Amino acid sequence: MPQKPQRPFIPSKEQMKHWPDTSGNTVNGLNESTPRNPTPIMWHDSDMLVHGDVQDWFWAQGKKEPSLYVLRQKRQRIIDEPVAPLSKNQVTTSPEEATARVHEIAAHSGANIVGIAKVDPLWVFEGYECDFPFVVILGIAMDHDKLSTAPEVISAIEVVDKYTQGWVVSRPVANWIQSLGWRASAHAGPEAGPITMIPAALKAGFGELGKHGSIINRDYGSSFRLAAVFTDLPLIESSPVDIAAQDFCANCKICVNACPPEAIQHETQTVRGADKWYVNFDRCFPYFAETYGCGICIAVCPWSKPGRGPILSDKLLRKRST
Repeated sequence: MPQKPQRPFIPSKEQMKHWPDTSGNTVNGLNESTPRNPTPIMWHDSDMLVHGDVQDWFWAQGKKEPSLYVLRQKRQRIIDEPVAPLSKNQVTTSPEEATARVHEIAAHSGANIVGIAKVDPLWVFEGYECDFPFVVILGIAMDHDKLSTAPEVISAIEVVDKYTQGWVVSRPVANWIQSLGWRASAHAGPEAGPITMIPAALKAGFGELGKHGSIINRDYGSSFRLAAVFTDLPLIESSPVDIAAQDFCANCKICVNACPPEAIQHETQTVRGADKWYVNFDRCFPYFAETYGCGICIAVCPWSKPGRGPILSDKLLRKRST
């Protein structure tokens, strides 16, 4: 078991000299009452980011760990593989048939969770465009035993591996859609795409937002990573789900107490016009950057323990109905 991190965490002077004067919480829209598109803050081209120097510093730390560097190089080779050409002959298929086939191909390729949402223009990052009407969201489950070693390198290796799997899983879906003559673009992390993924995954029925700022899924808790396929192929939307995770988070403080930089709050906050759980960026990222990606909060989340989620959800939903 990894040694329990010390609290409160004090970031290194080496890292902090790369930080800008602008708060990341301001960039994210904390305490803004009006809805707006999200501003890129991390995992985009560093040249376009207020915190670009901090992001570059983070990537440089990963190069010091050989196992991470090798896995990231492997992921890049997969990203660089050619995609299937767009067929000139567009095949007409019903949304129901297309949706069923998308689910089938995704599951066969290794996706553990599959959902579909119509793209909301408010999800698109400032400075980006997304002319695809649909997004297929894919979830790739993590090995919880490895995740639970966070913030050790073993956990970081597992994260890199699952983001790589996201590319492996999303490509066959995109290639099949392109073979029908409909446009498709696969995307997986950790680099960000044109939209913020969590709202799309929530709309696609993946679960509910947890206090730690990540999605809580009924079957996998927060122990999974996201990938996506953007497309203009007509599909059937999934429905958002209520698993009673919000009821649980309102009273649970496990991730709050486990967070070394004390970045997780016990109350919801207003972010770009929405009342939601929010993690303090200025506290979270310095620790994240010095531990190859942290992950403590999602590892300790009771929902992430294998087999625990369905039991919690059923119990809470029964309690609510009585």
